[in-house]
Amino acid sequence: MVEEILELFPIAIHDMNSEGKNIVLVAVENKQSRIYELLLHRNAFNDIIFRQVDERGNSVLHLAATLGGYKPWLISGPALQMQWEIKWYEFVKDSIDPNYTTQLNKEGKTPEDVFTETHKELAEKGSQWLTDTSESCFLVATIITTVTFASSAAVPGSVNETGVPTFEEQPAFFIFAISSLIAFCFSVISVITYLSILTTRHLEKDFAHLLPRKYLLALSSLLISIVSMLVSFCSSHFFVLRDKLKLNAYPLYAFSCLVVTLFVVFQFPLYLDFMTASFSKLSRRHSLKDRAGTL
Repeated sequence: MVEEILELFPIAIHDMNSEGKNIVLVAVENKQSRIYELLLHRNAFNDIIFRQVDERGNSVLHLAATLGGYKPWLISGPALQMQWEIKWYEFVKDSIDPNYTTQLNKEGKTPEDVFTETHKELAEKGSQWLTDTSESCFLVATIITTVTFASSAAVPGSVNETGVPTFEEQPAFFIFAISSLIAFCFSVISVITYLSILTTRHLEKDFAHLLPRKYLLALSSLLISIVSMLVSFCSSHFFVLRDKLKLNAYPLYAFSCLVVTLFVVFQFPLYLDFMTASFSKLSRRHSLKDRAGTL
């Protein structure tokens, strides 16, 4: 619709609403990334419409720095919401003349001042969310580290006179040795990363890249360690049964794998949000159809 209007009535790009905002200011205020990118590509108008301010003296960067009373993106948790707010602000900041980044509005505030003031509560909620989630996952990762350390030191079966395990040639023993080592190493990585999140300061700028990538590393390591621990248990338990009830144990192994698979599936939306937030330049605003499907 915007493209058609600008093609048929180019002068409409200079129209303003009752608050003195043109199409650029309204698009940025409502975080309409596609509309804003469309206007950026129309270079003939950039010098005019991108320099305008509203009746309160707010420039395009002031409005990009304002949180507002709504959440335009369907994102899990306030920490990711804070990250996308920073990404949106930085995206708009990089698209305008650097001379306007320190421009004052009628209240004497720069865009940085507006961003800090309006996002203070969201930053606190994001920090608390990261702390609570990291504490819970840190406890789980610590338990897995303890269990996998004990299991990796215990050799199934016995050893001969030279200290070589009697089941060394068995494929299940090789699977046990590798999986227990992987579970222990990744659980240690998860513990250290979660501990780093809990002990470092959560500044506004840290929500852009540092904290989400730390959490993504910790969550990935935790999931890998859980799966590896399960594989280690099944392969070790295989030697306990030996030739007795071996066929009956397979359904139990499958059920255990199903439980872990369901856990991974439940965590996948959050994991996907962190992956997108960490490696995407800018989030796309969800349509009304997307919102209805999610709700």
